[in-house]
Amino acid sequence: MHILLTRPLDDCYNIILKFKSLGHQVSHLPLLSIKKLDYEQIDFSNFKGIIFTSANAVKFLNIKNIDKNLLCFCVGAATEKKARSIGFQNVISAEGNVENLKELVLQNFDKKDGKLIYVSGEAISVDLDRQLIKEGYDIKRVINYRAINNQKFDDDFVKALKQNIPDIVYIYSQNSALNFLSFIKVNQSEKLWMNTNLMCISEKTSSILNEIKWKKIFLFNPGEEEYLLYKI
Repeated sequence: MHILLTRPLDDCYNIILKFKSLGHQVSHLPLLSIKKLDYEQIDFSNFKGIIFTSANAVKFLNIKNIDKNLLCFCVGAATEKKARSIGFQNVISAEGNVENLKELVLQNFDKKDGKLIYVSGEAISVDLDRQLIKEGYDIKRVINYRAINNQKFDDDFVKALKQNIPDIVYIYSQNSALNFLSFIKVNQSEKLWMNTNLMCISEKTSSILNEIKWKKIFLFNPGEEEYLLYKI
């Protein structure tokens, strides 16, 4: 099968290698680029737990003065792997979505135990911090990166893609969906995707691309990419 991956290369390099090892053709269209943002100096000793909703939030965190035994909540396997790679020891991982992550926090962290810090990108699909505040938690959100829409793509790549439309495309965020829709319209390829299976991280994400006719639409959590190959 021909598979199109749309995350920045750092975020999908391993899955590219995996899919190629399985004999699939893989194209890479990075819809977003990630920019590190400066943030205020934080005394992490004031917090009893830390929450990450992406591996990029871990990647761009200054970990010099953080106790690696701090209770660490991660949205999914990729984020957990990144957190463990930089030394976090006490990690609890959800199954790739923020709703599950919220439930893990509610089940494993008593709001009486102290403050939580939530590290994320600038754009988030779910206001996790606000939801936890409503539950009575004392939580501080820190933004340490921004996702920027890529606007320019190699002409030869675009031409080749239009001549060989992928069987599957994976979309990981609402921002990516918006930029992919723009990419499709700019390149006048609206009618070319009817035999493509669209894999989206949420219904909100897929709804952005509903005006394009797809073969089928599937919802998935990060880490399930390979499993989805056997559902189509």
